[in-house]
Amino acid sequence: MDIKGIIKGVLANKEAVKVADIVEITGFSRAYINRFFSQLVDEGEIVLFGKANKAHYIAGNRETIAKERLKIKKAHTIKQNTDELREDDILSEIIKNTGIFHDLTENVSSIVSYAFLEMVNNAIEHSQSKTIDIYMEKTTDKIKFRVNDSGVGIFNNIMQKKGLIDYNEAIHSLLKGKQTTDPEAHSGEGIFFTSKCADVFVIRSSRKKLLYNNLVEDVFMRSGRYIVGTKIMFSISLDSKKKVEDIFKNYTDESYDFGKTEVSIKLYKGDTPYISRSQARRVLTNLEKFKTVVLDFKDADTVGQGFADEVFRVWQSAHPDIEITAINTNENVEFMINRAKAE
Repeated sequence: MDIKGIIKGVLANKEAVKVADIVEITGFSRAYINRFFSQLVDEGEIVLFGKANKAHYIAGNRETIAKERLKIKKAHTIKQNTDELREDDILSEIIKNTGIFHDLTENVSSIVSYAFLEMVNNAIEHSQSKTIDIYMEKTTDKIKFRVNDSGVGIFNNIMQKKGLIDYNEAIHSLLKGKQTTDPEAHSGEGIFFTSKCADVFVIRSSRKKLLYNNLVEDVFMRSGRYIVGTKIMFSISLDSKKKVEDIFKNYTDESYDFGKTEVSIKLYKGDTPYISRSQARRVLTNLEKFKTVVLDFKDADTVGQGFADEVFRVWQSAHPDIEITAINTNENVEFMINRAKAE
């Protein structure tokens, strides 16, 4: 009996066929029939969609596959044990079994893939969580995903591993990039570059929420209710013109070294003006790892003499090979910076 021919014959009259359909027609066992389906898949004649009782096969041509993907839900949820999870397998499953990546532009597809793989890998290797919840969705205007764990918490982890005094110090450390709790296995670049790729990128852990809103080119740090573990949310517009390679180029040099970072000064303000050298030292912590440092003074009305002197005279003199650039300065800030440099 020509089992392959029967399968193709059914597909000539129907959009999809299941193993059970051929078992019913031929009377052979499911295991025996599965062999012929597998052979046709290997030959590229048919394609499998769905799992378990929803598993079905369609003709292996682009038009049919595209039509099938559009039928499938554009949201995908996964909850899995960490020790069974591989980020590339999960991404492949989403691409294969949903319509989320259908018709995405190449640049958006690359950005989402990069960010998703980085964030899921971080959760697997750093969270110490037994399970991870993953959700991805495509709407009419954007694609977004969430990665939630119930582990130690990203800000707790940084604080403990680096001996920092509070959550704010941990967040400041994270914002600069090149910060990792596992330097032998990770470069510390994943969150930094993911935050630059997104339109909106949110990290929630403990009582803190870190929001990168690149649509308004700003970063916000807020307090809220306590949560266990870490919750990550990433979104980008379907018509975004961003490219992963451009973002990397902007922060790397000719030798492809990650050598540039941006620091938002307003996040270090607290409840006082910029008057102390200790505040400046907090800003400057770990910046010696970079070749170029951009200090963003957006929303800063003024800076104190001690702050400006510590940054632009003392620290700069100690690190003459590092370029410090100030952006978004008003005339008051510029006056204090120029005064410090002149001394």
